[in-house]
Amino acid sequence: MPGLLSFDDLKSRVADGRIDTVLVCGVDMQGRLMGKRFHAVNFVEHSFEETHCCNYLLATDLEMATPEGYASTSWRAGYGDYVMKPDLATIRPVPWLEGTAMVMCDLLDHHHYEPVPHSPRAVLKKQIARLEALGLTAMMATELEFFLFEKSFDEVRKSGFRDLAPISGYNEDYHIFQTTKEESIMRPLRNHLFAAGIPVENTKGEAEAGQEELNIRYAPALACADHHTIAKNAVKEIAWQHGHAATFMPKWSHERVGSSSHVHQSLWKDGAPAFFDKDAKMGMSDLMRHYMAGLIHHAPDYTYFLAPYVNSYKRFAKATFAPTKTVWSVDNRTAGFRLCGEGTKGIRVECRIGGSDMNPYLAQAAMLAAGIKGIEEKMELAPPTKGDVYEDAKAQDIPQTLRAATETLRGSKMLRAAMGDDVVDHYTRAARWEQEEFDRVVTDWEIARGFERA
Repeated sequence: MPGLLSFDDLKSRVADGRIDTVLVCGVDMQGRLMGKRFHAVNFVEHSFEETHCCNYLLATDLEMATPEGYASTSWRAGYGDYVMKPDLATIRPVPWLEGTAMVMCDLLDHHHYEPVPHSPRAVLKKQIARLEALGLTAMMATELEFFLFEKSFDEVRKSGFRDLAPISGYNEDYHIFQTTKEESIMRPLRNHLFAAGIPVENTKGEAEAGQEELNIRYAPALACADHHTIAKNAVKEIAWQHGHAATFMPKWSHERVGSSSHVHQSLWKDGAPAFFDKDAKMGMSDLMRHYMAGLIHHAPDYTYFLAPYVNSYKRFAKATFAPTKTVWSVDNRTAGFRLCGEGTKGIRVECRIGGSDMNPYLAQAAMLAAGIKGIEEKMELAPPTKGDVYEDAKAQDIPQTLRAATETLRGSKMLRAAMGDDVVDHYTRAARWEQEEFDRVVTDWEIARGFERA
């Protein structure tokens, strides 16, 4: 698509001086870009083949701590290398950084050059391959919600993350005038991403003061995850360039609604939407009904991949447009899953459980695994739920805490069969470490509540 560069395009731009830096990027467990900045001449002459990184990059937390308990690497094993293998089909300019291009990498074992099974791109590729064996292609789109703040990242950090003031003073959902005042950030974000080959559709104000939403056109699953990850990084960099902070933390204040990342998904066969059957009720093909049945039945198994931190679960609250139940409904934003495009070729299912902090590769992979299970077993889809799903006492709850989601992940036979025991055990350890770190900290809330009165 426009914006992407062939390797020959890159060499031409390096030769004439338009590009002098190449970002060589892998993706860590948290869904962040990690890698190196190459002098462009070195990259096109040598390093386009491979470079290397420490294998601790897939065994750290948000703070880059190195906890014990991972089978893949440890202090005892000496923290060796992974190969970063550039995917030359993903070369693109980075217009918001002068003279810069970017390429995404797959992480390979340093000794036998096989994909690292728990690397996020490899986890997703495995499920894509399973679908391809069935003659199917996954098309997906993610919505990115985030908050912009008056102050810069440095100012916010130096203040101890207190007195956070959003960039606007009121709920700006669909609000044109308020979002006009934020165009110094959002306009370059849209235009730079589009020039980088990311098919941006629109941005809008979301349902809180200072909350934004970025929508990117649907694409094959791997491209969708790449788009999401690059866009998230761009939001932070462009906000920083303009002296503002941006956060994808799903619940930065208990007094505010949270930020989500809804995932729209459909399957295609031979270039046509396989979820659509014009003669079926609501236009839902049997394939779609089986896929959705698996997606919903196994939702507790993969909730961790949609909500990977303690804070993630603060977002699941009634009357906030964040779901609390794993049921589906037709065009109803109170349900965990929403049928969109009823009766049309654009029919799809939207998963509303994911938070803005999710790793898109892992989230998409887990949902595809659940949907494939539904197809394989021809699972029956329950009737849609109507009305206020928050009040539906019969509907299954989403796991309410990281601790609960960790246990459903650990015990998931479906994910173990689809992803492998090593992958599930790896991310179970990541989840447990996050909980352990939180459990040892005394919070401001505890001190304020109990210092005098306990």
